[in-house]
Amino acid sequence: MSPPDSPEWARPDVEAAPEVPESPPWETQEEPEVPAAEPSVAVDPSGAIRAAGGLVWTRWGNGPMRVLVVHRPKYDDWSLPKGKANPGESDSRCALREVEEETGVSCSLGEELGSSHYLDRKGRAKNVRYWAMEPLGGVFTPNQEIDEIRWLPADEAVRLLNYERDRELVSSFAAEHDARQEEPPAS
Repeated sequence: MSPPDSPEWARPDVEAAPEVPESPPWETQEEPEVPAAEPSVAVDPSGAIRAAGGLVWTRWGNGPMRVLVVHRPKYDDWSLPKGKANPGESDSRCALREVEEETGVSCSLGEELGSSHYLDRKGRAKNVRYWAMEPLGGVFTPNQEIDEIRWLPADEAVRLLNYERDRELVSSFAAEHDARQEEPPAS
């Protein structure tokens, strides 16, 4: 008599049982390669590039309010952290993402501070919305886009910032913030 695993024992009308993998399929299947998407930016209904950023501020002890400013080596300028929105991304989410990408600092989102409208270096209309942000933590690592950050008292930040729109934003926020600090507590 032949052994059970020989061809004589196989029944032609029944298919062999499928092999059972040793681990679940989600652990063994490789991710399909997806080509990288072309970089794109979100635009508003007028066609202006949508961007967002943060006026990141903190107070160390009883010292003055300090503002986070960034140096961009490509333009050799000092500005507030900001960047372009991705398609489908909200402006507030863009602001938080860009601040963290540029500075390494994760933040909590505060009040919206307003926006600036201008032509970028390529002559394209750009609309940047800003939010007040307070740092939660993080570590700055210099990179190609931002090579230095500084935490400065508002008046020093205003003197260092290259763009009037950034200086105005910091000045008005600092004045409003200081006025709130001087208000007596509600009784």
